[in-house]
Order: sequence, then structure tokens, then C-alpha cells
Amino acid sequence: MWKIYLTVFILSFGPDLVALPDDFDKKLSEYGQDTLKENQILYNGRIWRNLYPRIQEDQFLFSRDFIQGTLTIGGKTFSDLQLKYDIYKDELLTPVEDGIIQLNKEMIDSFRLAFHEREYKFIKINEDSVNTKSFFNVLYEGKSALYVKHIKKIDKMAVEGKYDKFYQINRIFVLRGNNLFPIKGKRELMSFVEDKKSEVMQYLKINKLRVTEKVPESFIPVLRYYDNLLN
Repeated sequence: MWKIYLTVFILSFGPDLVALPDDFDKKLSEYGQDTLKENQILYNGRIWRNLYPRIQEDQFLFSRDFIQGTLTIGGKTFSDLQLKYDIYKDELLTPVEDGIIQLNKEMIDSFRLAFHEREYKFIKINEDSVNTKSFFNVLYEGKSALYVKHIKKIDKMAVEGKYDKFYQINRIFVLRGNNLFPIKGKRELMSFVEDKKSEVMQYLKINKLRVTEKVPESFIPVLRYYDNLLN
């Protein structure tokens, strides 16, 4: 394709205006090989088929449409991609010429999605409860870290007693060292900050803060305060 563009340029402006390096063909070949290699890394997966067309709503996070994102595989970041995150199957999708590819999750280190003027970062870590690696939304990173696992499930016969329907839940986790702790609310949070419990309780009271699983971001100021206490 680059040779076609070059030919058009020469015919338009004349060969005297174009000075090609002696090793141009070699560089062009290397460029093509690099691009092919990158495509093989990125588009490593299998054709995706929607197995749930009859279920109400959808299995995706944020939108059923593809949205802008970036993806990191083996330390290399691919930008300006169109991505869609299936949180029912925990799989990442991208469009190709002949359809949609379900990317090879084992190769993915992390990805980011841009939605409604906000960027969401996801990393892959081991979820001991199911003994598998899953994608987690990173909300906060300090001495501790706050993650959210977005999940969709199917509610049987939820619509008019006839149709199944997808619904979403969020599971919150905090990380300290290499240990991942599930957090549902204030009780579990207090267990996590047991060594600084009195200070954290006072902080919540003074600032009139309420933590709830329904609003995962509500845990961020508390964890940030707790991390500062550890200095």
C-alpha cells in the first residue's frame, strides 16, 4: 500500500522532487514485517458470535457500541482502538474487516476505555475465588489499592415472565501487598483498616462520609486517608 501512495506522489509532483534512500526497499520491507508482527500480536483471538440475542439488555460494560480504547500486550501499547468489554464472559472484543474478534485474554496485560469524558483503567489479576485471571477496574492505587469487578448476570424470565434479562453487579476489592480482600461495606472496610480503625472512624464521622458498594468511588477518600496514616 505504501508503494501505491509513493507512486501517486511521484506522478503528481515529478521524480526530481523525491529523493529516495538507497535502502528504501529494505526499510519498507522491514516496516511491513513490523506491522504484520504487531497485527498478529493484537488480533490474536477468535471470531466472536453473540450467543444471547434474545436476552433483554446486553452483556457489555458502558455501551453495546464499540468505544475508544487502548490495549497493552507484553508491555506494548496499541492506541486508538475500538473496544467493547463483555462483562458476562469477561472478554474483550474489537472489530475486524470480516466481523468481531474476541481477543486472547491470556495475552492482555491491561486496557483502558474512554467513556463520557472519563478514562477507565483495567488490569488483569488472579481472582482466587474462581482460580482464574480476570479484569478489574482500577479506582485507586497507593500503598493499598481499590478495584472493582464489573459483572453481568442473567435474570431468568425477568421481563413479563417471558424473557431473560441481563443485570449488572459490582464487586469491590482492596489490595494490600499481594492479598486481595473483598469489601461490601463499612464492616469489611473496618476489618481491613483494623490497625488504624479509631482514626478512620473519626475521619468518617468528621467528614460525614458514607461508604457503599453501590458507589465504589465512595471508598477512595477513606483508603487515601488510611494510606497517609501509614507514612
